[in-house]
Amino acid sequence: MAAIDHKLPIHACAADVYAAITTPDGLDAWWTLKSEGRPDINSEYRFYFGPEYDWTGRVVSAVPDSLIGWEFTSAEPDWTGTLLSIELQEKGEWTWVSFRHSKWAETNDHFRISSYCWASYLRLLKRFVERGEVVEYSKRDDA
Repeated sequence: MAAIDHKLPIHACAADVYAAITTPDGLDAWWTLKSEGRPDINSEYRFYFGPEYDWTGRVVSAVPDSLIGWEFTSAEPDWTGTLLSIELQEKGEWTWVSFRHSKWAETNDHFRISSYCWASYLRLLKRFVERGEVVEYSKRDDA
């Protein structure tokens, strides 16, 4: 099974990064158009990107200010059943973000496009947490 892995530093405390990756307001600032959910084991998140992209994920791991993980239960066929985990490690004034999107059945074109998109979205996460910058959803692909 294939996995997408990224690692990046964010100049902020882990609590601020955790809020940005687990709260609807945080997720909507850098990734989703609209989201719902709480970081509680077995709870469900809704990740809404538009009428054709209304996805859900079940929380499979959650440690405040340290880790969140989802299994996609309803999404594009290539994404359904994949695992998304984000682990945080605070070091001084920085938080290191270890991002992993795993359990892809194959490294097809969708996998490759998703890897590129994740790198772009993680850059938006960094800009949001460090600067409070929110890029309008319709302009995120070009930001």
